[in-house]
Amino acid sequence: MGNSRAYPVLRTTDAGEAYRQARRLCALLRNVEDKVWLFAEPATVREVRDIAAIAPGLPFDYARSRTDPATGDYLRFDLDVTALDDASLTEHLPLTFSEYVGRERVEAGILAALGDGMVSVEWHGRWPDDSDADWPSKYDGIQVVFHGDEAQTGDWTEEHTVFVHVTKWGDLPLAQELAAHIGSEVLGEAQLGW
Repeated sequence: MGNSRAYPVLRTTDAGEAYRQARRLCALLRNVEDKVWLFAEPATVREVRDIAAIAPGLPFDYARSRTDPATGDYLRFDLDVTALDDASLTEHLPLTFSEYVGRERVEAGILAALGDGMVSVEWHGRWPDDSDADWPSKYDGIQVVFHGDEAQTGDWTEEHTVFVHVTKWGDLPLAQELAAHIGSEVLGEAQLGW
């Protein structure tokens, strides 16, 4: 039980650089899962459509709670974003997306799908020194947050942040070693991870 500790190891305004360095760190993971966790707060219709193309058929939801004016009941977004025209989709913004998606789909399309909305991609695996087990650790992995500087959803920023996730007790030496692998250093305190 518990959450990983996420150490920020790179902040940049260059989304491509953040993604490249996150992928370099992913190459160090053993047993990387076939799916990644993708979270997005698309800011525009184009961004919604681009995320939907990466994750076909998977659900979006309202970014903020909405209620039925007559009943006061909470509303869920249960429409197919690909079936709505731009004007109709605009009426439903802002939306969010958070689901496991096939790693290959995300890796092939995430940079093209980026806009001004916040997006987070999480790769789960196992750091080589953790043990000889052949399954992923629930704590180990890499996360890149586009337009954010917090491992948990936070405020929008111009910068993109790469995090390394380690044991729930934290492992600063491992985080420092991983940061050094990409020519960086740990950029702050450990944050609550996944």
